[in-house]
Amino acid sequence: MRHVLSALVQNVPGVLAHISGMLASRGYNIDSLAVGETEDPNISRITFVVVGDNSILEQVRKQLEKIVTVVRVDDISAQDHVERDLMLLKVKSPPGGKRSEVRELVDIFRGRIVDVGQDEIMVEISGRENKIEAFIERMRPFGITELVRTGRIAMVRSQSTTTDGESGPKLHDSSIRKYVN
Repeated sequence: MRHVLSALVQNVPGVLAHISGMLASRGYNIDSLAVGETEDPNISRITFVVVGDNSILEQVRKQLEKIVTVVRVDDISAQDHVERDLMLLKVKSPPGGKRSEVRELVDIFRGRIVDVGQDEIMVEISGRENKIEAFIERMRPFGITELVRTGRIAMVRSQSTTTDGESGPKLHDSSIRKYVN
């Protein structure tokens, strides 16, 4: 089973090395990892994906909670959440028909062309892991020259949304989710 964990940690040197080293020393593999400062510059959020059953998840949580610099650990995958990856990809794209095909696929996948060279294009795309994987497969026939991806980031969804403050009607999460994903 795949688990997305979010750990709030003190933003101090060595915290990432300490956490990843602790997990590795106990034989836990991290499938994806992303770290960044939060709204509080003293706190960072580490989002990582681990694969295992519930007992492995519980062991990982217990080990993380023992670390002094860890403020809180949450299993995001157990809640309604949004997760995204970001990718930059360079693909061979000489001027002409092939370049037009690449541009069409970028548009279909809601990506952006962020750099255009003589014979290649750099594309930025974000989304769920399966979207990123599908885009990579569509680009392979053109010739991928370089690819870089972030680790997964995730955030728990809000419980409900109001349209215009107190006077607006409450909207149930599911009524607007189809428009914002």
